[in-house]
Amino acid sequence: MTGPIDSARDSRQARAGGSTANGPVLLLMTTRSYRAGAFLEAARRAGRPIVVGSDRRQALASLHPQAHLTLDFGDIGGARDAIVAYDGAHPLAAVLAADDDGAALAAVAAEALGLPHHPAVAVEASLDKRRSRERWRAAGLPVPEWIVVPVDADPVGLATRVRYPCVVKPVSMSASRGVIRADDPASFQIAFTRVAALVRDSVGRRALPVVLVEDYIPGVEVTLEALMRGGVLEPLALFDKPDPLEGPFFEETIYVTPSRLSAAEQGAVIEMAGRAAAALGLRDGPAHAEFRLNPEGVWPLEIAPRSIGGLCSLALRFEPERSLEDVLLEQALGRGAARPQREPRASGVMMIPIPRAGRLAAVRGVEDAERVDSIESVRITIPIGDRLVPLPEGARYLGFIFARAATPDEVERALREAHRALIFDIEPEHHAPGRPGRNP
Repeated sequence: MTGPIDSARDSRQARAGGSTANGPVLLLMTTRSYRAGAFLEAARRAGRPIVVGSDRRQALASLHPQAHLTLDFGDIGGARDAIVAYDGAHPLAAVLAADDDGAALAAVAAEALGLPHHPAVAVEASLDKRRSRERWRAAGLPVPEWIVVPVDADPVGLATRVRYPCVVKPVSMSASRGVIRADDPASFQIAFTRVAALVRDSVGRRALPVVLVEDYIPGVEVTLEALMRGGVLEPLALFDKPDPLEGPFFEETIYVTPSRLSAAEQGAVIEMAGRAAAALGLRDGPAHAEFRLNPEGVWPLEIAPRSIGGLCSLALRFEPERSLEDVLLEQALGRGAARPQREPRASGVMMIPIPRAGRLAAVRGVEDAERVDSIESVRITIPIGDRLVPLPEGARYLGFIFARAATPDEVERALREAHRALIFDIEPEHHAPGRPGRNP
């Protein structure tokens, strides 16, 4: 028996003669995404029409996409049906998500249209830390002990049941948002209360009304950027995170590639990434994976079915003169069978952290920062006057610093020096202007 989605898939294939090779690419993103411009540029270079599917039409006017779909990302079924209807008149060649917000919709839409992508069930598992850990444990991979509890659970009672140190986190948020370490019952009660409040405020935007509590995993943390082709993982770049991520919050700052881990350690990370992605069922598309290494081995933290977030993709270039978005577009269209080769130079990015809450009054020192040797650019992404919310509740960075040099050590040095040159004037929200602060 065939359903409406099967009929739509058969119909589009018949209309397109079994091929949609010349059709447009659908890029799914919310208006919070930094990535639209980079993907549209990649499509322009490839001579490929692109359709943007987002939550608000007017925000995309300056990007000049060939067409636009306004979609409700909170209604996956309804948005999928709107995409299928659009495809009925304009058969799509590929569906891509710019970031986490569009990943689940991209998977179900691609599945409905018979286009290559990660399976929808694999995407759902990868976006849910509880399901990820369940699948990894079933596959025999190392995972910490964990429990999942409702947001309205009693933190005082819970504090007597968990082991310390532990980490309290939402099951469906990314970029370290809402992740807090607790070392004793008192800090646990504070951490749980904060995380539960954040999750309650986010329920309805893919957040589940539960909190994950798991054993803290010590060790060095790294990030792997990769592609999946037919279920096989292809590494693109392994990033070191040289700043210690030990808590109480886990704000990511500097990424540097190539990694300075030993060849054996790098091989162990890539091998574990392949096993962890296979356990989730990821098959075709990007993968952004986080791991910790300690004497017990390599521990998967998460594998997201998308590429690196924010503007961080600008830290990656592939030969000959291709961006990460070029590579992702090629793969989605079934091109570029050879594994992309990253440029020979070291590169890195610093995600500029928000030091305290308030409103951004001014940014000084950008020109001085850009004059630092090996710095390519400094991009401040929060407008003057905007409210600043630091981690763990916040979801934005002040901006990004990019560097390239002969060695990873030189890249890291340049990023730190440029950051020290920046001065952010942050005003308390209900008081007189505050004192300017220089970065440590």
